[in-house]
Amino acid sequence: MHIKIGTRGSKLALWQAYYVEALLQQGGVETEIVIIETKGDKILDRSLSKIGSKGVFTEELEDQLRSGGIDIAVHSAKDLQSQLDDAFEIVAFTEREHANDVLVSHDTTLSLKSGESFTVGTSSTRRVAVLKHYYPHIKTVDMRGNLQTRLRKLEEGQCDALLLAYAGVHRMEYDDKIAEHLMLDEFTPAVGQGSVAIECAVSLDAEKKSRLRELLNHEPTETCLLAERAFLKRLQGGCSIPVFGMATLHDEEIRMTGGIISLDGAELLRKTESGAHAFPQELGTALAEELLAAGADRILANIRQQNGTA
Repeated sequence: MHIKIGTRGSKLALWQAYYVEALLQQGGVETEIVIIETKGDKILDRSLSKIGSKGVFTEELEDQLRSGGIDIAVHSAKDLQSQLDDAFEIVAFTEREHANDVLVSHDTTLSLKSGESFTVGTSSTRRVAVLKHYYPHIKTVDMRGNLQTRLRKLEEGQCDALLLAYAGVHRMEYDDKIAEHLMLDEFTPAVGQGSVAIECAVSLDAEKKSRLRELLNHEPTETCLLAERAFLKRLQGGCSIPVFGMATLHDEEIRMTGGIISLDGAELLRKTESGAHAFPQELGTALAEELLAAGADRILANIRQQNGTA
């Protein structure tokens, strides 16, 4: 069996592709890596919310899946839109790394809790809004580009620290630059953060799909991400909407915390619900419905109006 693996060209994206490749090769599958540049990689002078959230890191990869140029596309699960085109499906989720955010700096004495004012670089509307809510003394600057580009901008003095996902920092072996691990009850992560999603065309050979699931899919992670993605789909969240959500397993129960925050950080809604392990998508949808009834619908409408997408 031969699998062509499509990936973006950043060092972190390639780490993910090589990780997937190694798992496949251990199972006796021949592999080939195909590097594809996406819109999100090309347009670096605008924030993600200004480019448009749908498929900014995935569209070109999906074009290759559709044409058969690649068999699978490897994504950071948090970059994958909540609703896929009917022609595509997620065949596997890899085991999740720690999902928390971290503060990264050359000065590892920095702390959000110190009360000291400094400038943090991030391209995430969620992280900016959460900083405004809990740490209004912190200044922010938009910081696009891959991890190495952001670290170069940090080196140049464009900011004092970066706010990033631990998973990417750890995979790129920059742990020595972590100044602070941020608490999940404040910085609840983006849906899917820490896992790698494997996407394929629905039309892909059934034997290949079966082998991909067998070698790549981590069922506990998949259960959690099915809940999270159902939650995001119901809220119609994307890169420009500061929605957050994380599910965890507890024996036969799945527990999920999710919420939304206004762009200015003034209004934050967060709720936690539990449900049967066997019905993750129902739990995610129910949590979203509860938030919508509690005022998330109004916050969403305001955000879309501010983004010009209402």
